[in-house]
Amino acid sequence: MVATTPPPQDATGLRRWFVAGAIIEESGRVLMVENVRRNGSTDWSTPGGVIEHGEEAKDGLAREVIEETGLIVDEFVGPLYSVEAIAPDMGWHMTVQVFRAVSWRGHVSVGDDPDGIVVNARFLDRDDCAEHLATNARWVREPIMEWLHHRWTDHRAFRYELIGADRANLVVNRQ
Repeated sequence: MVATTPPPQDATGLRRWFVAGAIIEESGRVLMVENVRRNGSTDWSTPGGVIEHGEEAKDGLAREVIEETGLIVDEFVGPLYSVEAIAPDMGWHMTVQVFRAVSWRGHVSVGDDPDGIVVNARFLDRDDCAEHLATNARWVREPIMEWLHHRWTDHRAFRYELIGADRANLVVNRQ
């Protein structure tokens, strides 16, 4: 496990996060993981996480996939898409790159996540993905669902501006 360090701040004082996600498919279904957050709430996402300073995206993503699912990814392609979410009122700026695993091995096993966040993992079809992602943040839900519907191979970019300092009253604008 790589030690987690506070994210660096950019020139505007925003904390900057770089995250990578993996699309791993089996028989037309996509691997999703259930995450338990600090406040006890849960959400679903593709496997992945924060890429540490100095780590290459694909190397950090391979590490995250092993930690969260037990799977070993031999090859990624992409990124298929990137997401930029800027939340100036909350003091952060997140960049996400999502890659597709084209070669992987092993069996899904949950329980070795050193962060203790991932509590479940399963392969889901498109409709089940939509149901599991329904309450997730737009900047997580929309890009993966659009990819599942259109399955593009070229890179796509998504950008969101988050206005407000309280998640309950957050206004999210897709740009």
